[in-house]
Amino acid sequence: MTSGLTRAALTAALLASVTMPAAAEQVFNRIAAFPVATNLPADKDKLAATSAEIVTATEDGNMLIYSDSPLGAIGFVDITDAKAPKAAGALMMGGEPTSVAVAGSKVLAGVNTSESKANPSGKLVVVDIATKAVESSCDLGGQPDSVAVSKDKSFVAVAIENERDEDVNDGDLPQMPAGDLVIASLKDGIVDCASIKHVALTGLAEIAPDDPEPEFVSINSLGEIAVTLQENNHIAIVDGKTGEVKAHFSAGKVDLAGIDTKSDGALKFTGSKEGVLREPDAVKWLDDNRIVIANEGDWKGGSRSFTIFDKTGKELYESGPSLELAIAQIGHFPDKRAKSKGVELEGLETATFGDQKYFFVLSERGSIAAVYKDTGADPELVQLLPSGISPEGAVAVPGRNLLATANELDLGEDGGVRSHVMLYELADGTPAYPMLRSEIVDGAPIGWGALSGLVGDAEKAGQLYAVNDSFYSAQPTIFKIDASQKPAVITKALPILRGGQPAQKLDIEGITLDGKGGFWLASEGDAAKLVGHGIYNVDDKGEIKAEIGFPTELLAGQTRFGLEGITSVGEGDDMTLWMAVQREWGDDDKGMVKLLSYNPKSKEWGAVHYPLEKAGEGWVGLSEITAHDGKLYIVERDNQVGDNAKLKKLYSVDIADLKPAKIGEALPVVTKQEVHDFLPDLKAATNGYVVDKLEGFAFDASGKAFAVTDNDGVDDSSGETLFWEVNLQGTN
Repeated sequence: MTSGLTRAALTAALLASVTMPAAAEQVFNRIAAFPVATNLPADKDKLAATSAEIVTATEDGNMLIYSDSPLGAIGFVDITDAKAPKAAGALMMGGEPTSVAVAGSKVLAGVNTSESKANPSGKLVVVDIATKAVESSCDLGGQPDSVAVSKDKSFVAVAIENERDEDVNDGDLPQMPAGDLVIASLKDGIVDCASIKHVALTGLAEIAPDDPEPEFVSINSLGEIAVTLQENNHIAIVDGKTGEVKAHFSAGKVDLAGIDTKSDGALKFTGSKEGVLREPDAVKWLDDNRIVIANEGDWKGGSRSFTIFDKTGKELYESGPSLELAIAQIGHFPDKRAKSKGVELEGLETATFGDQKYFFVLSERGSIAAVYKDTGADPELVQLLPSGISPEGAVAVPGRNLLATANELDLGEDGGVRSHVMLYELADGTPAYPMLRSEIVDGAPIGWGALSGLVGDAEKAGQLYAVNDSFYSAQPTIFKIDASQKPAVITKALPILRGGQPAQKLDIEGITLDGKGGFWLASEGDAAKLVGHGIYNVDDKGEIKAEIGFPTELLAGQTRFGLEGITSVGEGDDMTLWMAVQREWGDDDKGMVKLLSYNPKSKEWGAVHYPLEKAGEGWVGLSEITAHDGKLYIVERDNQVGDNAKLKKLYSVDIADLKPAKIGEALPVVTKQEVHDFLPDLKAATNGYVVDKLEGFAFDASGKAFAVTDNDGVDDSSGETLFWEVNLQGTN
């Protein structure tokens, strides 16, 4: 059993993980994002589910090919111009493709044709890349998973998983028929079906030895096949020429400390787990002697880590939770997976760029591709790249300095982002991501995410404060941000307290200074969740000193789309708070939303109407309000992502023209002026797709403007948080 990293070593690893390369070094940055729905055949519904799971590249590096199981196809992406990838079509495969691998001018696809998990079947299909036509296929006698081609292209290896049915006997093993390993000869990329050899992997593992479930295969330059038996927590090394099992060994266990183990709406890296089975998914050779495994887990394990072994089974390196906690530092830790397998490291790729060996570790639940330098000893984490939702596979194209990730989750039917292939280039420069990270405090990262409101410090330039929303219901927090650094750094977390305990029933969406060292907070209500609409005054220690609910006459037309921002105008007894309501309420005309005013001294409420823009699909609403230099600045946006996003803008309203009416009276309509279009910013920030929730905007003490997006706590989200200085010069 491996004890993992000590607290001191873990802290050192985390600190190293955020030491970004200097400008003179080469770094990976995303250069393009390709939505695979662009490859949908003409006869398919535009919202038909698609997925990019395993991805490979042609030998010239100009074409990517990915498996798309939901569509039942393999897709092609022309990356001749890597910064402008083009749809090159999809080929239906008569089943569910599980993996793809290139052999010369052909691509080999494992295709699952099983009628049921109890009666598995599949085929290995040979496709000519130039014509995109099926040339031949071989019966595999079971359900294929991973496919790999030997370096000399003389043979292909296929993991026949025959996966268990999780609904049968609570998913326990054994569940027959057993899986095995298929090896077949290749000539000019064509599979010799008559040469197919089934290598039995029974009797090897300590766990369910009669029912091996091979998951992933990788082949070194000696023609040796490394194969993971995921549920069996085992690894085998097989001679690709003879089919002889040359070595096999348990993947082992790990003790984990300093991790979040509760899906409770709070990020607390204080838990531990002992004796966690690794249960590896992907495996890749680092050289002819060493392998690296991604310990995703599937049945009883999942150690949130990756491990390096030599091919005899000697453990050379165990990452422990170091990568998971580095991912938490940049806001990508998925709290809803905390009680299970955390960030779930699943996919791997290895490659040499120039004279530097790298390997890439994919976090399925954190939506991150981690870049490690392979030193031959302990690896060095050098970057965390933002990926699409649930990266499953990756391929490096060193000859073009490219890396591609395949991201499987498609949320099109729910109005969300589609599955994507992401492209990154290694070049001189500085990392574009992360744009915001947190400090290590007492040996653990400050946990954060779902930032929903922003305000600048009154005196210190480059210092701002942000709040999280109800995703972290058990941990409402005010975060101090040092924006003078790149990336910006969360230096302190101030819990929002009621009676000394984390305040409950809040959905904080806005923050402003109260002029006394504390803050006013705006909470978006939801009657269905017993969360009231209102504002809260907290002191410099985060303790709630005043709770002010909406007046009865205002609540008459309430919906769950309440306050999305708060700001203050004036000082002392002359202070007026202004708040933005996100969408129309029951007493508003369509296209009109309320800006609310409240005077803490007189306790008087008022309101004006703000006219919304019209956009394409979805709805339009307000996300933020902030006062600066005689104006209220208001963020107005649609709820669309990617190419569907049409409206993410900043408008201003002159404060001198605000004449609020009493609640219940006819409300005057304000005149607004467009100040800035955020869409170009969102498109250019990291060359990804446009994210939905631009939720925070503020000015610092020097007058610089900053914006931040809400990553939804990495729930059905890529987890990306964009934080940047907004250039308002030259805008109308």
